[in-house]
Amino acid sequence: MMQSSTLAINGGTPVRTKPFPRWPVFDEQEEAALLKVLHSGNWWQFAYGYGVELTEDPAKQVSETTHFEHEFAQAHDCRHGIAAANGTATLEIALRALDIGPGDEVIVPAYTFIASATSVLQIGAVPIFVDVDPHTCLLDCARIEEAITPRTRAIMPVHFGGQSVDMDALASLARAHGLSIVEDAAHAHGSTWRGKKCGALGDAGSFSFQASKNMTAGEGGIITTNNPELAALCRSYLWAGREQGRPWYEHHRLGWNYRITEFQSALLRVQLQRLPAQTATRDANGRYLISQLQANVTGFTPPHLDERATCISFHLLLCRYQPEAFGGLTREAFIAALTAEGIPCATGYNQPLYRNPMFLRQDFFKGGFPCVPPFAREIGYADFIAHCPCSEAICQDAVWFNQNLLLGNREDMDDIVEAVRKIQRSVSA
Repeated sequence: MMQSSTLAINGGTPVRTKPFPRWPVFDEQEEAALLKVLHSGNWWQFAYGYGVELTEDPAKQVSETTHFEHEFAQAHDCRHGIAAANGTATLEIALRALDIGPGDEVIVPAYTFIASATSVLQIGAVPIFVDVDPHTCLLDCARIEEAITPRTRAIMPVHFGGQSVDMDALASLARAHGLSIVEDAAHAHGSTWRGKKCGALGDAGSFSFQASKNMTAGEGGIITTNNPELAALCRSYLWAGREQGRPWYEHHRLGWNYRITEFQSALLRVQLQRLPAQTATRDANGRYLISQLQANVTGFTPPHLDERATCISFHLLLCRYQPEAFGGLTREAFIAALTAEGIPCATGYNQPLYRNPMFLRQDFFKGGFPCVPPFAREIGYADFIAHCPCSEAICQDAVWFNQNLLLGNREDMDDIVEAVRKIQRSVSA
């Protein structure tokens, strides 16, 4: 059907009036899982469920959390999963279990959510920002070496949008400098690099189950690892410093209470069953949408896809907008016009992490925070502005499409392309 050439924001007929798939996706399976926990009376991972192996005593009731930890780890090519309250907590725990602490430095991409950096600060370590690649919006591995100092202990690659960072280059670099790798896989449920799941590519992985994520229980997180000693430490830090096999009120190290609930774990077990089909749909639609944007639109550039990223969860699809290709229309005006055409989108992060007031003021160096000098060198976070030109630019030109749009079909993807083309034709005319 011929669409009106008048933009919807100016009173024309929108390209699309049908809603995209809603998020979260749920049905009677999630309802039954929640009711099962409710009626069991076991709303919290009870004491004898702590770290129990599923094969130890089949007659003993095992918690939803224990089941979920095993199932998620297995689905992500890992031997161990440690579920927690949220994805920020899992980053903190993994870093601390790797013996990273006051004054140590952790390399973090400048374009990511604040938790990637604050998890470092919360354990007294220091985030050092590295720019992202302009074509993938992922940590630029070619820029990492210049940021390494004698204090550097770890690298935190963020698999932004669900596409894996170049883990071949990163692993080589980490080995050469004796550094740990903690994957921030908050966007990467089900994503793979050379066929191996994200979260199993470094020393530890961290996933989030916050409301927008590709698996969700409203909140939650999990650590994945193939290192049994690291897994035991993570579990101890998460459970107030307890150790498996020791008395319940015996505490061996300073820990947190970052427990997940049985309700969340029950929901996530069902969400995990949905994940393979949803990931395959997002991966196929994301790749198709990118190919159609490249073929039919100028000045609206989707990310370059590395062929070694064999499956991409597409938690987000970020395109870079060039106003000059749209008659000088500002990004904000473009987003308003695209939304009016029935295509929801957003600008994403408004600034790189180091521009946040907390970094410019360095409040975390006050009040006896453990990473104050002499434990750490003085960091001028304003200096990163000159070192991260790509992160600066992306914050000014990014347009985000959320993962639920990619749960539709090819006609839905064609609508996105047609809406962008309609705006471009209109402003050109």
